[in-house]
Amino acid sequence: MMRSLFLGVLLALAWPASAQDGASDTLSGAEAWAKIYEIASHPRCANCHVGADNIPRWSGVSYGLAPGEWRYHGMNVNAGMDRIGNTTLPCATCHQMTNSDVPHGPPGAHVWALAPVEMEWFGKSSAEVCAQIKDPARNGGRSIADVAGHIDHDELVHWGWDPGPGREPAPYSAKEMVVFVEVWGRAGAPCPAPETIDYLRQNPAGDQ
Repeated sequence: MMRSLFLGVLLALAWPASAQDGASDTLSGAEAWAKIYEIASHPRCANCHVGADNIPRWSGVSYGLAPGEWRYHGMNVNAGMDRIGNTTLPCATCHQMTNSDVPHGPPGAHVWALAPVEMEWFGKSSAEVCAQIKDPARNGGRSIADVAGHIDHDELVHWGWDPGPGREPAPYSAKEMVVFVEVWGRAGAPCPAPETIDYLRQNPAGDQ
């Protein structure tokens, strides 16, 4: 308990002064985290933050699925150990530099790939994702300020708010998420208590 409090104080003191102004100051750290998790757990973000099976998921209303339901990506797609597609079928075969104009056509970005396996959070609870995002061993070696910068500048991350026709975008915006991360970091990056039920830890709605 004392160690967590001490870490929170250090994070707050170390946070850049430039991030400490604006209307976002009305949010508590816990409220800011709740908004971050609302974005991170949305299908536009979570479907590509999968584990060591290297198989992206399809979930959400855009696929006609109820909350908690999901399917494996179609066509037996597996992104391989390098997370950019198998040797004979890289992700870029279908996922081009921009979104398809056809509703539910292949989405696109400058680079299309799964998030690194250590950043798996599909189906994880708020407490689990919170602990993961602030752990440099599982977030690409980033400080929380670096996480905010990653969200601010990475074009593939930005795709979540511009997913092409037929898909529901992630809530809020990239700029708003940056503010939420800054507020959360300034507050010491508090995490919620562990949860006992994870609604996505169910059997998939369909076979691969």
